[in-house]
Amino acid sequence: MLWGILVLLLLVLLWLLVRHLSPVPPRSLVMTTGAPDGAYYRFGERYREILRANGIDLVLQPSRGGMENIERLKAGSAAVGFVQGGTGILATNPEAPASATALRSLATVAYEPVWIFSRTIDLDEGLGALAGRRVAVGVPGSANLYVARELLGAYGIRPDAGDGTVFVQQGGTDAARLLAEGQVDAAIVIAAAQAPIVQQLLGDSSMRLASLAQAPGLAQRHPYFIPLTLSRGAADPAHDLPHHDVQLLATTANLVVREDIHPALAHLLLDAAREVHSAGGLLSRPGTFPSEKGTDFPLSDVAERYFKNGRPFLQNYLPFWVAIWVQRVLLLLVPLAAIMVPLARVLPGIVTWRRQSKLYRRYGELKYLEQDLASHKLDAAERSAAHAKLDHIQDEIVHAQFPLDLYDRVYTLRQHVDYVRAQLDRQSERASDGS
Repeated sequence: MLWGILVLLLLVLLWLLVRHLSPVPPRSLVMTTGAPDGAYYRFGERYREILRANGIDLVLQPSRGGMENIERLKAGSAAVGFVQGGTGILATNPEAPASATALRSLATVAYEPVWIFSRTIDLDEGLGALAGRRVAVGVPGSANLYVARELLGAYGIRPDAGDGTVFVQQGGTDAARLLAEGQVDAAIVIAAAQAPIVQQLLGDSSMRLASLAQAPGLAQRHPYFIPLTLSRGAADPAHDLPHHDVQLLATTANLVVREDIHPALAHLLLDAAREVHSAGGLLSRPGTFPSEKGTDFPLSDVAERYFKNGRPFLQNYLPFWVAIWVQRVLLLLVPLAAIMVPLARVLPGIVTWRRQSKLYRRYGELKYLEQDLASHKLDAAERSAAHAKLDHIQDEIVHAQFPLDLYDRVYTLRQHVDYVRAQLDRQSERASDGS
């Protein structure tokens, strides 16, 4: 019974460990990205290749942008996604507690400058010149639209101002086409420098890229903005593009997950982020990203440990799935050792105590038999019961296993059994003679 209870407890413990403390990570993961022609989607394709090499199927879901990505993450239809800076809970309320949202940032992974292009309007002194104009600000549901409205609102430019201002809700290649055809006067594109639409517009000599003299002031007004400088000739040195230094505002792209994502997958995503984003780019030095700074959502506990201590120890030396299974085995062995080592010390004493108790119990039974024999003469039925009792005690002694240090008491007990049996036989003989 004792061993049965111990085995049952161990099985329950193992089940709890496997199911709750160390579950197997899922083999697939859904990532919500952005438009198929955008930088987010291209980042997602590279992540997919890295995760596939580690046995994880990353399913990419195109979206209209960061705001839709946030909604998908909240709804649970995606586990990871890219979110534009300025749209997360910490951008609107820096003092918000982590419990206020189920989303967590793993890292910021890239700068996303606010590119403001026009063909005819000089915007270097500010965006006030866009009042009364048609401006492409991004598609509905995109973070581009949200941030563009915030930026233009800082200059008092609103579609309801009564001055003829129109916000055209188009983005990406459609916005570039409308700008080239003269159907809009300016286009605001918020995307990484690697985005195809940005490369297309930067390489078009007919486009004028706004240099915001107020960029540092706007960054103080809206802390999620970062002032950056695009140096002369950085986009295309052969054609001297841009023709002068350009002052830009930028947000940061956040790699965001649900807080219930498996820690092993979070580590894998951080490894992918380091491989994809650490090389630097047009506006960032190598090693700038991924970064734990300036996130729009509370930083994940996994990410905090990752940036402080690096990759998990086993994953530095073993393939991903091998490391996962070794870690699970260790998680099982440690509590098992914590249980079995004390048991290994206690159980022998318990077993010895039980055997001693059995031995002493038989001594007690013999004592009662002797008292019965000494106190009165037993009748035939009582003598038969006493013989059966002695046979039972004798049988148990013969078949039971005792440690060596108890064998002297075992032999003594057997002698006592023989002694009581002899007394019983003499009483039986006297009873026969008397009859």
